Amino acid sequence: MAEQELPGLLIMDVGGIDGVQESVVALLKKHFRVITMKELLENKKEMGKKIQSIFVYEFRPTVDQELLESLPNLKVIGNSGVGVDHLNLKMISNFGVKVTNTPHAVADSTADMGMALMLASARRLVEGNVSGSYLFFWCISLSYATDDLSGSIFGM
Repeated sequence: MAEQELPGLLIMDVGGIDGVQESVVALLKKHFRVITMKELLENKKEMGKKIQSIFVYEFRPTVDQELLESLPNLKVIGNSGVGVDHLNLKMISNFGVKVTNTPHAVADSTADMGMALMLASARRLVEGNVSGSYLFFWCISLSYATDDLSGSIFGM
């Protein structure tokens, strides 16, 4: 399919603090014409007509009535997280737009973190970490939140 034929997908930005990771954007570009919020704001009338979906990543972009009114062909909002509490589902459904999420995306890493915290608590690891417990748990979360630990002690 040529890029002109691909449905438009709104994201906040590419990379940086507010943006979608570049590797994810590369995957999205296989199926969508990716449009950033900056591009939409520069040419709301023309770009607004092209956008058929929004990819909400890390609660951005904020989906409000003004945004929905500027996107007449919007069909679906895909949320990259588990919950949709940050989205006004009633307002969105009034525009005839569907909302999706990924409810099982972080189930394993959440269970692994729970086990790690229980083991750390039972073994009083924080008390032994005199320099600062926050740093300790931050390191645990970095190493276990993204790895598949099935088959390991945490994956029991």
